Amino acid sequence: MGKKKILVVDDEPNILMSIEFILEMEGYEVHTARDGDEALDVAERVRPDLILLDVNMPRKDGYEVCRMLRKREDLAGMKVIMLTAKGQTLEMKKGLEVGADEYVTKPFGAEELLGKIRTLIEP
Repeated sequence: MGKKKILVVDDEPNILMSIEFILEMEGYEVHTARDGDEALDVAERVRPDLILLDVNMPRKDGYEVCRMLRKREDLAGMKVIMLTAKGQTLEMKKGLEVGADEYVTKPFGAEELLGKIRTLIEP
């Protein structure tokens, strides 16, 4: 069994770098994308086990990306954790409605994030 692959999608380079660092330390193979269109391209190419998807992004937002992934039979099985600065119930509800598996509000702790990731993709 190879490393689990995670795609991190965020338009803020600092957040992208810090999440990438945390995940690599945990032994995951990490791929990144900076907007919705790039996220879909990378997801198709890499077939990650899980996608950390920022809600607020240029071009396509996280909801749209998640909705598109869920419509594609070949990509629908990927786990999706939505990342957002808004911890509002409405936002969470919308994320779950478009098919997200989990939700993490920024700023988040490394352990909280890793805990949710492990729950979704570790055996």
